Parts: sequence; structure tokens; C-alpha cells
Amino acid sequence: MDPSRVAMVDLFWPKTAFEEYTAPKEHEKVRLNLAELMKLLKRAGKDEPIELELDSKTGRVQVRITGKYARHFTLPSLEADQEDLPMPKVTFNVKAKLTTDGIKQAIEDAQLVSDHVKIQAEKEALKLLASGDLMSADIVLKKGSDVMLDIAVKEESKATYSLSYLKDMITFASAFSSIASLEFASDMPAKIDCENQGITLMYFMAPRIETE
Repeated sequence: MDPSRVAMVDLFWPKTAFEEYTAPKEHEKVRLNLAELMKLLKRAGKDEPIELELDSKTGRVQVRITGKYARHFTLPSLEADQEDLPMPKVTFNVKAKLTTDGIKQAIEDAQLVSDHVKIQAEKEALKLLASGDLMSADIVLKKGSDVMLDIAVKEESKATYSLSYLKDMITFASAFSSIASLEFASDMPAKIDCENQGITLMYFMAPRIETE
């Protein structure tokens, strides 16, 4: 969960996605500074293997990168600063199956005029409505198009979301998978999820509450 509590991410990485995976304890929890971890991971070349190992005695994570030459880093784990967050329990009325590149372009179109977008679901289409001081945008994604692969609407719904959060989520999802699902209901959190080789990536994003 981000500090503003607008967005939440859940990444599930099964043991089958690793070349090797061992875990002595059934539910070992490790909290790390992601920014510091990413600095280390970016030092690995495309084909260089990375090994992460928790030293249970020191609470530090050992990061080893091998390839052209061997590198060994240590990263401290963090103390828990909050309780474990439960998965949001939301009943969604709309589920759309989209190409990630297509929805990313639609979001970038909406960003030309505003910092938020209203997503409106009809029977066989999604509308992205954005309005700014000078311009407005009306973007329609129809079922069966190159962007909208499928849509199921239990109830026509609409909700407004931050475009900056939405773009970040879709940008990462597009690097992860070519297809993503978007689920939402009127004035409720949205869920974006995709899957690649057993790895699942799931985002939740709170709606923007509009006042009259």
C-alpha cells in the first residue's frame, strides 16, 4: 500500500518461476526497501543470474549477481511499521479484458487534458471521459476492437480515478503482459490484474470522490 493509501499492489511469484527456490519456514516474512533493492537488481545484465538469500541470524538479505564477474551485496530488512494489509473485498460489476498497449495509449490520450479520468461502462463498451480547463476527451473502447477483447457488465457503472496512478500501473503491466483485466463498480476501487507464466500481478486503486 502506498503512503497515501490510494493504491495497493499484490505480486505473486510461485516457486516454479525460479530456477531454484527453497524456504525452510512455511511463512517467512521479509520487508525490504524497494528503492535500494532495485538499485542492486539493475546492476545485473539481462542474462546474469541473481540469487537472494535471507540470513535469519542477522535479518539481512544477501544479493549475489554472477556473470561476467561476481558481485555480493547485503541489504538490511526493515521492521514492520504497519499491520499486514488484507485484500480489499469488493464486488465488481464490470470486467473488461484489454490489451495493455491499447489501454496505455487511451490513458495517455486522456492525460492530454486532465489529471483524472471517469471510466464509464456500458453494455459492450468502456468510455474514458476527461475534462480540463481548455479541452475535453471522449474515448470509446468497443468490445471486439483491437483494444477491448471482451467485456462483461452486470450493471452499468462509472467511477473516477487518478490518471497518474492508472498510467503507472498500466505501464508496468504492459512490460509484464500483453493482456490485462480491469474490474470496477460505481465509485468503488478498481482492480487491474495480469498473468505471465504463473506470476500474477494485481493492483487496487481507490476512486477519486467527486463533489458537486
